[in-house]
Amino acid sequence: MDYTYPSIFFSYFIFFLFLAGGIFFCIRSLKRGYWTRDAEDVKYQVFNDSFEESEATHGRRN
Repeated sequence: MDYTYPSIFFSYFIFFLFLAGGIFFCIRSLKRGYWTRDAEDVKYQVFNDSFEESEATHGRRN
């Protein structure tokens, strides 16, 4: 038996795993709403909360 067949089958298996993983996480992120219009609202909420906390502890500087 030629030694190239096991390496080719292993390569195709790895390619399939990467493709299946990419499709899985793409579908998972679609279901959880990471691609919607309001996906970045959490980021702005965290920035606003940390800004308000820093103003409360350090006082407002003018």
